[in-house]
Amino acid sequence: MPALRALVLCASLLASCATSQTSRHDALAAAWLRAAPAAPVPADADVDPFAGRAVLERGALVDAVLARNPTIESARWAWRAALARHPQETSLEDPMLEYDLAPASIGSSSVDTGQRVALSQALPFPAKRALRGEIALAEAEAAARDHAAVRLRLATLASLLFDAYYLSARQLAVNDAHRLLLAELREIAVARYEAGSAAQQDPLEAELEEADLLHRDVMLRANQRITAAQLNALLHREPALPLPPPPAALEPRAAPEPREALVARARAERPDLLAAAARIEAREAAVALARREYLPDFRLIGAYDTIWQENDLQPMVGVELNVPLRLARRKAALDEAKAALEEARSSRAALDTEARFAVERALERLHEAQHGLEIIRDRLLPAARDRVTSARAAFETGQSDFSTVIDAERRLRDAELVHEEAAVDVSRRHAELARATGALPSSATGALPSSATGALPGGSR
Repeated sequence: MPALRALVLCASLLASCATSQTSRHDALAAAWLRAAPAAPVPADADVDPFAGRAVLERGALVDAVLARNPTIESARWAWRAALARHPQETSLEDPMLEYDLAPASIGSSSVDTGQRVALSQALPFPAKRALRGEIALAEAEAAARDHAAVRLRLATLASLLFDAYYLSARQLAVNDAHRLLLAELREIAVARYEAGSAAQQDPLEAELEEADLLHRDVMLRANQRITAAQLNALLHREPALPLPPPPAALEPRAAPEPREALVARARAERPDLLAAAARIEAREAAVALARREYLPDFRLIGAYDTIWQENDLQPMVGVELNVPLRLARRKAALDEAKAALEEARSSRAALDTEARFAVERALERLHEAQHGLEIIRDRLLPAARDRVTSARAAFETGQSDFSTVIDAERRLRDAELVHEEAAVDVSRRHAELARATGALPSSATGALPSSATGALPGGSR
């Protein structure tokens, strides 16, 4: 019995022994709790997250998408499932209790009743449990980074759809302004026709142009409704529910950091790169574990056996161990682990190259978009406005025909639409650059976190 008590105490101490992984597991668990939305994703899709808002702001939209989109919650629970693997992988097996009875000894007059009670505990070779824990924690961290990648993707999509929603409103405003301008030009053409100083085709040409703008209005409003439906889908709402109008102008954007700083930020904060680094860590631990499978595992046994009639022989302690003779199986397992590690390293290298290229591409496109906006704003748009003013004055004084005025109006309309598209294009390029560096799109107030990964433990490895 003293031997049994010693064995039970030893097994309990081994099972409850804290490892160096505990703090990392606790930090990941705390980060998972912090990643929960402030309120559960509403089952009622009709709830308006923008109630009382006069306009739809980018920051508020991205915040609402991050809080309400069920895809993000799905990724967060996948992270939780991965995190739950660690205590399972590091736990000892349940102890085994055995009881044996010698039936022929029952009621015998020559021997005592023969019984045997044994308690055993399986113990893996030292470091095997720790390596299994390392694998589980690394996979949990990869799942955390995958959750951050989903947040980044949906936040960027929300920002891009916000730009599309804003652009549709500005296109409608330009279209309405030119409908008013054409109405004025048609009145002038009618007045000149009635006075005999203009041809009949002038008012008809204005009428045709107005009809074209009415058709454009229908198409633009349809596009606006489709964009609003996409936003509602991201917000987990019914597609036809109303949204506040966009602001009158896009928020100002700060100049991007230098190229080297952006690349460094991407390599430090992109969730896909951090997830790949965590998976490399898991594969490295798997290789180390496969090497230790060549070493035996143990089972400690303590028993009390009354089949032995001598009292001194009844308490027993022992040990069992497997004999790792199936070398071909262990070699194949080690080869598999090594191949998986090389695959993870190659994937990480490919992602690193893609990240640097994504930053370079996004930065060049941003510079191109900014340059295009400057040309349109400073040269094309003023020239188109001056041309309309000149053509209108010439027509009113009989120095030019109505077709020249209509052509100038069309060019001004095109210039104004191109200007709105160029302004939105700059905003889109900022969002693409932010995603390339692993940063969430933010508003001018800076209300949103700068990094999609958040404050996760471990970092890149």
